[in-house]
Amino acid sequence: MTPPRARARSLLARLQLGLEALYRVETQLAIDAFVIDGDQRDRMHPARAPREQLLLHEADGELAMALFVDAAALTNLEQNDPAARLDDENFTDFCLAVEGVSHFVYMALRAAQSRPVSQLELELQAEVDKFACCFLVAGTAASLRRRLYGDVAYAHDLDADERERYRTANREAGRYVAALERRFLAREQTVGLLAELRRFYRMDLPEKLGRIAQLA
Repeated sequence: MTPPRARARSLLARLQLGLEALYRVETQLAIDAFVIDGDQRDRMHPARAPREQLLLHEADGELAMALFVDAAALTNLEQNDPAARLDDENFTDFCLAVEGVSHFVYMALRAAQSRPVSQLELELQAEVDKFACCFLVAGTAASLRRRLYGDVAYAHDLDADERERYRTANREAGRYVAALERRFLAREQTVGLLAELRRFYRMDLPEKLGRIAQLA
């Protein structure tokens, strides 16, 4: 019998493969090897302990990464497979898992390219990735923008700068997705949508914000 944690990690691995296929990129890393549990994270003494967290440590030009995703969320996704049905039972936890995998893949790629990444850039791309993954899994964009970028609650322990960063990422991603809906989804141009998402993925933060402003 496969241990519960192994099953949970395989779900993250599938998400990684899906994101890399979507954007036609390869990290050449197995996300399972970087996933840690709550006890391991506690030993790192992070300033915060959210339900999803990518922990980074750079020394001597080398970047070490560790990914934590709430075990209860992963168990729920194993029991309520989003590939079978994405609904109220698993939507929030699916977005949590996508966010963690998004952070991991994006940071790994940028590190391999020796490209700097701001926290806002990381969060903005994760917000877009949530839409892309939910759309591809659910097969429809109906109500997605409202659920992802509408009435959003933020953790109470965020400081002012962190809260503003998350708000900005969510707002700009919402503007971008609204433009995608008008430009591609309303015309049922899925091929054009995927091409746009892939171009956006390769942009740096100023280019991403400029693209959003252009389309909005």
